[in-house]
Amino acid sequence: MFVFSLLCYRSILGVIFILPFALLLERGKWKELDTKALVWLSINAFVGMESLRLKSKEASAKVVGALLCFGGALLISMYNGKELHLFTSVIKGIIKISNGVAGGQHHMRGTLLLLGDCICYAFWYPIQVKVLKVCPWKHWSSMLTCVLGGLQTGVVGMFLRRDKLAWQVGWNIQLLTIVYLAALGTTANYWLNLYAVEKRGPVFPPMFNTLSIVFTMVLGALLLGESITVGSLLGSALVFSGLYMYLYGKARELHAKTSSGSSNEKLQAQPTHDSKFEVPRFGP
Repeated sequence: MFVFSLLCYRSILGVIFILPFALLLERGKWKELDTKALVWLSINAFVGMESLRLKSKEASAKVVGALLCFGGALLISMYNGKELHLFTSVIKGIIKISNGVAGGQHHMRGTLLLLGDCICYAFWYPIQVKVLKVCPWKHWSSMLTCVLGGLQTGVVGMFLRRDKLAWQVGWNIQLLTIVYLAALGTTANYWLNLYAVEKRGPVFPPMFNTLSIVFTMVLGALLLGESITVGSLLGSALVFSGLYMYLYGKARELHAKTSSGSSNEKLQAQPTHDSKFEVPRFGP
């Protein structure tokens, strides 16, 4: 399937999925959207980051956890070691291609595109912080993101291919793929990411992305009979350890903020003494 038609159709269908929630739960909020919000939703070109106090234990745990997750993902991808055939294939008749290469001839181009995708994906989460400031209504924000994404991919796709075959969709697996991606991969993904960024900051959601490598490895072994290697097991252990350390540091940081906020409220609630209204004391 032509990839830009897939992206365009899933964005358009995502609008249909999320528009009823926006009209029901955030009724009338679209009137408060200004040009600035539309520009940020369209360009998405702002870079921020969580504030790190490197001298604190909480920030150190977050940084070490992120580095461990990154190292674990690299270890899974780059080191194999001894193969461990722990499971038999559930799906039969799978033809394995040598070295995992499907005959592609543009590896350098694909590598550069993959690198660009990772960089843009890393920028996308801090961008949500700015988006929430100019457009705090998550349903309308997700809906407008789908609209603008559909327009952008549609224009690029029409520039690349204009034949009807590239944009034709029938009652087959292509339509099911579009519906699935529109409902979960686009609409739910945008909304849940905005919610997580609003509650925990821009670094919290992507910390769980490394788990997809572990899940892919496990499902590949269970369903396709792929071998699990020593390197993948060691990398998975690093990923889980790093994620635990990050969540531990994040929880301690939130607890410290909550404690300081409650203590400030108690101090503000204490009555102040004024010498002009102080009751005079008599006697020794």
